[in-house]
Amino acid sequence: MHERIREILSSFKAERAELIPLLQKVQEELGYLPEESISEIARYLGVSENEVFGLASFYAQFRFTRPGEHIIKACLGTACYVRGGERLLETIETELQVRQGETTGDGKFSLARVACLGCCALAPVVVIDEIIYGRMNVRKVKKVLDMYRKD
Repeated sequence: MHERIREILSSFKAERAELIPLLQKVQEELGYLPEESISEIARYLGVSENEVFGLASFYAQFRFTRPGEHIIKACLGTACYVRGGERLLETIETELQVRQGETTGDGKFSLARVACLGCCALAPVVVIDEIIYGRMNVRKVKKVLDMYRKD
């Protein structure tokens, strides 16, 4: 991984203004920002690790843990919430034995609670790997999870 980070860095100018694009590229390539990437970026740009981490942790787009093989987003916007979104989230947590914001122990699933996916007419909605599952209920969500577990 160390070599891959250095390869990414070499395609950017060693200027402070490159910090956000660098963080975005590392995450795009590796799926997250491992601790060593923070150190490497800081060294390359000549800034402190605290500055790099502080900026990265400010923005919700950056994550510091490896995401699961499948990313599950449970919508809890108003339409989804009033149509049972909270119950779907609880079902997913129970079925996968994971809390929102975490990844399962086997690294297969990451679960995120999101404010709105913009699919209100299909509420409640769950998205798995960019595939939208609308008009969900507990039975349907269990069935969909089973498909991904067999994967």
